[in-house]
Amino acid sequence: MIPTAAPFSLPIDYPRIKVVSSFSELVSTPFADGVNALCWQRSLPGDFAEVVSALGPGDGMTTLDEDRLRALNLSAAGRVAADILIADLALLREQGLAPILDCIHGYPRDDEAETVPTHVYSFHADSAPVEADTYLCTYAGAPSEGLPNEAARRRVDIAATRAKLLQEYGGEDDADFQEYLRENCYDLHYAAEPHARPYSFGIGNLWRIAIQYPGSPVPPCIHRAPDTNAGEPPRLLLIS
Repeated sequence: MIPTAAPFSLPIDYPRIKVVSSFSELVSTPFADGVNALCWQRSLPGDFAEVVSALGPGDGMTTLDEDRLRALNLSAAGRVAADILIADLALLREQGLAPILDCIHGYPRDDEAETVPTHVYSFHADSAPVEADTYLCTYAGAPSEGLPNEAARRRVDIAATRAKLLQEYGGEDDADFQEYLRENCYDLHYAAEPHARPYSFGIGNLWRIAIQYPGSPVPPCIHRAPDTNAGEPPRLLLIS
């Protein structure tokens, strides 16, 4: 069983995470010396749970924009939270990014029989063909979880898993098989080692994490969406 991430607290005794003190520092600090996750730790005012409640019942994911946030019937505390969401969207857009704010009741999940799960509940790395990174912040609900690179192993590098994938592929372990792994994103998913200690991204903290791209100076930050169960409150997540 993969252990659950511990509650977020600083300092984190993990050298790949660097804490920054401002948005400017978050966007300008280069990933270097093995650091692949930057965290702008914040304690946000406002009632984000009220924003979620005001949206009403839902299923799957609901994407929110500024107009919908402004139209919600909220108390003063709820309005403070909505204004922070609008401000964070603006901060990222000013950097030329395309942030998405979602109220998430649940994500699609692969069949448990899949050789390599590729849903977001599986520890994985984001990827791009060019230099890029991922920003994310959980405002309500269960936060994202990270896994130290030293406590993770690519699933495609596990002998039994690779053998089964080769059988499904029906060919040799050659360049074409490598392309098959990339096309299906199998090479981006990781298994936690027995001694692994996942960590929580916490609530309200804005993160910038390294992804996998050609020439990246650091390994990608391995992370996942937290497991969600029926009856648990939905997540309010900003990601870009």
